[in-house]
Amino acid sequence: MNVLDYTAVGLGKAIAKGETTAVEAMQAVLAQIEKTEQEYHCYVTIDAEAALARAKAADEAIAAGTLTGPLAGVPVAIKDNLCTKGTLTTCSSKILENFIPTYSSEAVVQLEKAGAVMIGKTNMDEFAMGSTTETSAYGVTKNPRNPEHVPGGSSGGSAAAVAANECFFALGSDTGGSIRQPASYCGVVGMKPTYGTVSRYGLIAYGSSLDQIGPLCKDVTDCATIMEIISSYDKKDSTSIERKDTDFTSALVDDVKGLKIGIPRDYFREGLEPEVKEAVLNAAKQLEAKGAIVEEFDLSLVEYAIPTYYTIAAAEASSNLERFDGVKYGYRAKEFEGLHDMYKKTRSEGFGPEVKRRIMLGSFVLSSGYYDAYYLKALRVKALIKKAFDEAFAKYDIILGPVAPTTAPKLGASLSDPIKMYLSDIYTISLNLAGLPGLSVPVGTDNAGLPIGVQLIGDCFEEKKLIRAGYALEQAQKGQVE
Repeated sequence: MNVLDYTAVGLGKAIAKGETTAVEAMQAVLAQIEKTEQEYHCYVTIDAEAALARAKAADEAIAAGTLTGPLAGVPVAIKDNLCTKGTLTTCSSKILENFIPTYSSEAVVQLEKAGAVMIGKTNMDEFAMGSTTETSAYGVTKNPRNPEHVPGGSSGGSAAAVAANECFFALGSDTGGSIRQPASYCGVVGMKPTYGTVSRYGLIAYGSSLDQIGPLCKDVTDCATIMEIISSYDKKDSTSIERKDTDFTSALVDDVKGLKIGIPRDYFREGLEPEVKEAVLNAAKQLEAKGAIVEEFDLSLVEYAIPTYYTIAAAEASSNLERFDGVKYGYRAKEFEGLHDMYKKTRSEGFGPEVKRRIMLGSFVLSSGYYDAYYLKALRVKALIKKAFDEAFAKYDIILGPVAPTTAPKLGASLSDPIKMYLSDIYTISLNLAGLPGLSVPVGTDNAGLPIGVQLIGDCFEEKKLIRAGYALEQAQKGQVE
């Protein structure tokens, strides 16, 4: 078996048995990167020498018996908005082109403790603002399933790296669908956990009340295993939640008998591509055939999710991005007259157009004349969206729907129309507004061979139900292929 064909858990087992080593796995990944990276551009930073040194150290610890976890020695890619000690962290922005953190984010620390070995930092939409990984200051990432199409965003580099076998799994961040949507476009598995489950310490913030770190990987077993490792209470993060139910791998059972699944009629109206609709409804039928109870229902307020999300996210972004001013770290304009001119020129030169657009929108909705009309109203609608989900989860264990209205668009198609790009998040953003977990699982392809994902949505802290349903769906897909 080719080393690159292993899942992350499969590779961990092979290393533990002595069938291969962390160094061999890293060499295989680096060889693959050399072969395909020029076309796909999944990474911003790769330090091959350091990656091999880390793999060698992992092998030594495994041999000594001090590293025994399921992902010990497995190469991982990290999204470039997660701080990594001593490794360039740019958020794919010119303004952080020379920023080397002095600490690592908590999620990265937990992976390193478990023995996973970092390859490098993946490309993303600048400051996670975008749905296509085309707003990066370091060039676009292409979809390995078809390089004429986008990989999705903002975690497009992480999803593409998994799809291209340039890593065994990756970490991404999800503010409005930034893990689930690229997972769907690239045909991989992606999970956004319940808000507060994974520490946000060391994640360079876009929208603090919405951001959550999660895995992008080859299958649901990998997803559950990674989630067990990165879920932890962290006193350094005031939004971190202490949970006792993070044994996610216990939910890897092919049994959905009696599971109540709701399908929102509102998600299947105009704008949804017929092939996506068919694949998603077929996934529901597969779960029904395994004993799940499937019903349609009305989930209100869907049309208000996008304006609510972009009002809140832009407001938080305008506040979070104030710190990038050229004073303490990052890019600074070469020529300026006085402090205010330095601020102005540094930010004008350092930020890209999409980031500037969202900072301006955020500053506008927070300004004194418009705060009540926009920002406060958006917060009220956010509470109503959460209430609508609470009512749905009083009846259903899981909500099933599409991840995105279409398969991956062609490169350049979304950037020409930002509103169209924003609308591609219609099915994913409600979960971030309500703090809910969501799982994207591949369920087929369209006529052009582009992947389609189904989105499984759970109530707060119900990731295990999603993993159970996702695993059953995966087994049904395998059965179809066989």
